[in-house]
Formats: sequence, structure tokens, C-alpha cells
Amino acid sequence: MSIRLIAIDIDGTLVNSERKLTERVKNTLIAARDKGVKIVLCTGRPLPGVQPELEALGLVTDEDYVITYNGSLVQNVGTKEEIFSAHLSQDDYLDVSYMAQKLGVHLHVSSSDAIYTAHRDISPYTVHESWLVHMPIKFRSADEMITEPVEMIKMMMIDEPAILDAAIAQIPADFKERYTVVKSAPFYLEVLHPGASKGVGLAQLASHLELTSDEVMAIGDNENDLTMLEYAGIGVAMKNAIPIVKEVADVETASNDEDGVALVVEQYVL
Repeated sequence: MSIRLIAIDIDGTLVNSERKLTERVKNTLIAARDKGVKIVLCTGRPLPGVQPELEALGLVTDEDYVITYNGSLVQNVGTKEEIFSAHLSQDDYLDVSYMAQKLGVHLHVSSSDAIYTAHRDISPYTVHESWLVHMPIKFRSADEMITEPVEMIKMMMIDEPAILDAAIAQIPADFKERYTVVKSAPFYLEVLHPGASKGVGLAQLASHLELTSDEVMAIGDNENDLTMLEYAGIGVAMKNAIPIVKEVADVETASNDEDGVALVVEQYVL
């Protein structure tokens, strides 16, 4: 069965190590789109953080879709219609913030309008996330997060890689059962609704479009991409992917600095 939808992670996959979309990757994906294949960016970023890539690829119409917040939100790019969403609650915030405090790491909350932090000493990794996804940072105390609730789409435990890895090793198994917990970068551990993941978001979108998993290709490089590679008929790991992603994938392509996305799309789709 031919591929009719390609789901592509952004950082470490679609863009190179300079966070640039190369001409070869851009032209190859436009050619696939012109052939009738749905190109769907599937990212941990919010919509504002993926807008430049959507515009560069021409994925801005009512026929285009995007999966954001690591699968917590699936929507039509043009109409903004939500196909699927899974948000966190104020009780979740209390639970997750207590765990972050216990582990000694920073925490921030990603909403549709901003990144919220209860840390007056704002982590440089929160600042980095703000710059990366084009979202403002807003300070709100832990009490205010409960009394003046915001839309909580995902939470992120953040710290120096060594500190974060040590913290991850101490997270109890029951916490991981209550949430979807995935590492998206050496300094980011994302905490999502237990019913949310890139794989779930992709499956929801495929169902909406009346496609089977055999008609889907997914391309990624990190832990948060695992579920969508497992779902897709063709799961593709970048050469620069972490080992477990390569183990799960059906195919390995070149790195994000070697136009890996273009190479695999040329081979299997064009």
C-alpha cells in the first residue's frame, strides 16, 4: 500500500543542527505534497513554534494538519479546528510540581498562550524553550496556578542533563503510570496527559483522514518519537537518532545534516 501521510518530527529530524530547513528537504516534501501526500509536522512545540516551518513548506491551508505538544493537540492549520486534545488538570499540576520539587529540578507549564513558571530564578532552559517556540514566559506562583488556572497542555521538568538524568532515575513507577513521560532533549523531560503521545495523535489524525497505519510514514530521532514510529507502517530513524529509536524503526536514513528526510521520502514516496 502506498504512503499517503508522512509525519515528521522537527528538531533533530526536519531541520539540521543549525535549525535550518535545507532546500533539498523543502523541495522533496513539496514534491510529495504535490503528489497528494499529506505532510504533517509532529512536534513537542506549540503552534507558534512551528509556524515558520509550516509557512516554508506551504502547509497553511484548510487541507493541512499539525500535531503539537507531543501529540496532546492535533488540529487543522487553516481552520484551527481541534481533531484531538488531551490537557492536564490543576490536580495534575500539584502532583507534578511536588515531584519536581522532590527531585530538585525546575518545572514549567506550556499553555496555548505562554510558558508559565513558578520559579523566580528562571531556568536558562525555560528561556531557551521560550526562544525556540516563540512563546512568552509568565511568572505565576504555585498558589496562583491553582487559584487562577491556565490551560495546561504539558509540563516540562528541566535542568542540566546530568542533574535531569539523575532525577529521572528516581521517578517512581506509579508516576510514570499516571502520565506519559518522555525525554525530548538532554535537558527536557516532558509530562503529558496519560492519553497523549505522538503515536496517539498520529493515530487520531489518520482515523480522521480515513487512513490506515500502513499508509503512514513517521520520521524521528528522539524518545518522544517512539510511539509514532511504532504506529506507522514505515517508521524511520535518523542516523543521529538515539539507539532505542533505531531499534524500533523499520528503516534508518541519513542524519539531519545529510538531508535524511529527503533521502527516505525520495526512496519510498517519490
